[in-house]
Amino acid sequence: QVQLSESGGGSVQVGDSLSLSCAASGRTLSTYAMAWFRQAPGKEREFVAAVNWNGTKTEYADLVKGRFTISQANVKMSYLQMSSLQPEDTAVYYCAAKPAQSHAYYTRVEDYTYWGQGTQVTVSS
Repeated sequence: QVQLSESGGGSVQVGDSLSLSCAASGRTLSTYAMAWFRQAPGKEREFVAAVNWNGTKTEYADLVKGRFTISQANVKMSYLQMSSLQPEDTAVYYCAAKPAQSHAYYTRVEDYTYWGQGTQVTVSS
């Protein structure tokens, strides 16, 4: 079992930056693909960004390309650096992980095995 714990959420103003972290604990011996998703009130959980186990391959949702950067370190940490934040970025952000081959990453909610509890990001104008 792998446990994921997010941190770094908070309330910011439009145009500000914020960094989220995801710490993995438990059985982290395998290679893992990791990702960030978000869910706004009344909406479905949506893909934000994904990364393969060593950080060499990334994928981003169109809405965040050029503003967000995902990275992974030592299979046990994932980071999401967010800049130029907008009110529509307001959501609970979730970290997700899945045992995967070294080159692989995934963008669907149903692909992921492990989830964190989420961290709130609120962007005010």
